[in-house]
Amino acid sequence: MNYFDQSLSSIHEQLVNKEISAKDLTQQTLDNIKSVDGDINAFITVDEDGALKKAQAVDEKGIDAENLLSGMPIAIKDNMVTKGLKTTAASKILENFKPIYDATAVEKLNDLGTITVGKTNMDEFAMGGSTENSAFKITHNPWDTTKVPGGSSGGSAAAVAAGEVIAALGSDTGGSIRQPASFNGVVGMKPTYGRVSRWGLIAFGSSLDQIGPITRNVSDNATIMNAIAGHDSHDLTSSTKEVPDFTSTLTKGVKGMKIGIPTEFMAQGLDDDIKQTVLKTAETFKKLGATVEDVSLPHTKYGVAAYYIISSSEASSNLQRFDGIRYGRRAKDVK
Repeated sequence: MNYFDQSLSSIHEQLVNKEISAKDLTQQTLDNIKSVDGDINAFITVDEDGALKKAQAVDEKGIDAENLLSGMPIAIKDNMVTKGLKTTAASKILENFKPIYDATAVEKLNDLGTITVGKTNMDEFAMGGSTENSAFKITHNPWDTTKVPGGSSGGSAAAVAAGEVIAALGSDTGGSIRQPASFNGVVGMKPTYGRVSRWGLIAFGSSLDQIGPITRNVSDNATIMNAIAGHDSHDLTSSTKEVPDFTSTLTKGVKGMKIGIPTEFMAQGLDDDIKQTVLKTAETFKKLGATVEDVSLPHTKYGVAAYYIISSSEASSNLQRFDGIRYGRRAKDVK
C-alpha cells in the first residue's frame, strides 16, 4: 500500500469494496515499516503478531461501511499506554513495562476497529524537540535523513511522512505535535486543552499535555479528532462540552471568516521563505472571501519563560514516581 497518494476515505472505499482486506492492508503496512524504518527509526516497537490478529478479527466481523477508521492500521506514540504492548516513553526506566489497560484515546480508536501496528519513537518522557533524546534510537527526517524530524512526537510524524502508516497519535505539551508535523510536511494538531482525555498518557506537564492526531491531510486529521475527542470520567480535566463534527466545515470555504496574523510572529529571526509563504497564504484566503487582519499578542514574549516554569515544575512532580521501586531499573551502586 502506497500511502503517499491515499487518504482514509480512499483506503476505506477499497476495504468496503473488498479490493483489499484489513489483514492484507495491515501486512502491507508492516512491510512498509520493514522496508523503510531501518533508515528512519520511527518505531520503538512493532507488534506484527498482534496487529495481524486484530486485522483478521476485523475481517471476520466485517468492515463497517459507515466508519472510515474500520480496519485502518495506525501508530501510537510510545507515551500512551497500550494493553499488553510495551510502553516505554523512550526511557530505559520503562524498558519492559507492559500496561494492563489502554489509554482512553487508544481505546476509542480500538473500539472503531483501528489496528495498532506499533509504538513510535520520541524524546524521553516527551521532553525534547528533535527525537534525538530517546534511550533507544535517533529518529531521522524521511525527507533528508541527515536532518532531525522534530519532537517530541518525531517518530509519529516521520512514520506518516515516510508512508509507513496512514496516521498516528502524538502528544503535545509545548509544540511536540505541531513542530514535528511542520518539519515533516504533514498535518498535526494540538487540540484545545481538555478536548481529548489524557487518561493513559504518561504525564510530562499535566496542565499542558494533550493527545492529538498526525495525518497526511486535514480531512484525515478531522476524522481522527471525531474519534478521540470527548469527555472521559477518568480525566476530570476533560471537557464536558459537546463534540462537534470536525469534518462538517471542511468544504464550506472561508468566506466571512476573520483571520488574524500576530505581528509578534513576524519578528526578527523568522526565516524569510516562511514569512513570505504565510503572507502568500493570507492573500489566498483574502481572495477566497476571508478578512485577514494584523493583530497584536503583546504577552507572546513571556510565553517561553512561562512554559518552562510550568512544565519543569510539573515534570519534576510527575516524574518522581519513576523511582526504581515501582517502575523500571534502579542503579545498584546509588548511595
